[in-house]
Amino acid sequence: MLSISAVTLLALAVMFFGGILYYYNYEWLVPVAIQGEESDWVLTDFIALAIFVAISLVAAGIVGWRLARRILRPLETVAKALRSITSGDFSARAEVVQNGFGEAETLISDFNTMAWRLETAESELRFSNSAIAHELRTPLTILRGRLQGMADGVFPPTRELYGNLIAHVDGLTHLVEDLRTLGLASAGHLDLDLEMVDLAREVEAIAGAMEPETAAAGIRLEQDLQSVPCKVDRNRVRQALLAVLDNAHRYAPHSTVHMQTFVSGLTGIIRCSDSGPGVPPESHEKMFERFWRADESRSRKSGGSGLGLAIVRAILRAHGGDAVARTSPSGGLVIEISLPLSPDTDGKAVSG
Repeated sequence: MLSISAVTLLALAVMFFGGILYYYNYEWLVPVAIQGEESDWVLTDFIALAIFVAISLVAAGIVGWRLARRILRPLETVAKALRSITSGDFSARAEVVQNGFGEAETLISDFNTMAWRLETAESELRFSNSAIAHELRTPLTILRGRLQGMADGVFPPTRELYGNLIAHVDGLTHLVEDLRTLGLASAGHLDLDLEMVDLAREVEAIAGAMEPETAAAGIRLEQDLQSVPCKVDRNRVRQALLAVLDNAHRYAPHSTVHMQTFVSGLTGIIRCSDSGPGVPPESHEKMFERFWRADESRSRKSGGSGLGLAIVRAILRAHGGDAVARTSPSGGLVIEISLPLSPDTDGKAVSG
């Protein structure tokens, strides 16, 4: 609107000041012989008016053309990048236009942000599909081999063999459920059944349930639990706590695991720190990515799918909280869970 107003004012200014110049120089510009009465218009007056109008239109047209180019250049760059993305090149970005309007700069910035998110999502989808196929291939191959061996009479149908087959099926079921939870969380459709619970009680319950596994791994479990009343989905929080302790059980054996709960401002905190080998600081954020493993061979040996901490973060963010990792004072790993004491949620997960 400011630009259009500027063009209009320019045209009016040319006509106004041109008329004043014509009026003050009338006797010099118009011969006496053709000058009429003061109120009469002569041919020269019409010619002067036409000249002023023409100059005004040319000036307004030049300025308008330049303004139109400033408007169209950002649109052209966005359209060019959009065509590239449509053809499958998700790395395309709109070029930043110099001397553009603020709205155009905002459009390019928002478009490039959207393109970056599309590229990230597409890359994650390709990686997830490959990783899922890789994760499913091994147990399915084992199941098929064992069943084929039983059918051919190579393996006798013993109780132990049936137990191993059931364990593989349980692993596949767990993997599918984890993928379903992540998919629902990413889409913002992870339903939450909110109720008031004490996070200290939940940590105590999960620690007790994991005691046989942690003891077998040589882990000494310490607890410093303060009452933290919080409105959460009990089952989802227990699922997250189980994943955190299972991570310590798998990758920090023969260490000391310290569990804490406390209130910080309007946030409830659950902190799990261990004295294990830890993870390099540059990998702390990657730990929450799907199928990420610090040590591929060790993770496969321990049976981890690489989804545990991704599930933790998805559940926490669905509650309006978060999960972060850092190095403990002993050189091990700290997983810290934060939950709002009064979450601003309607029982649905937020996508993120």
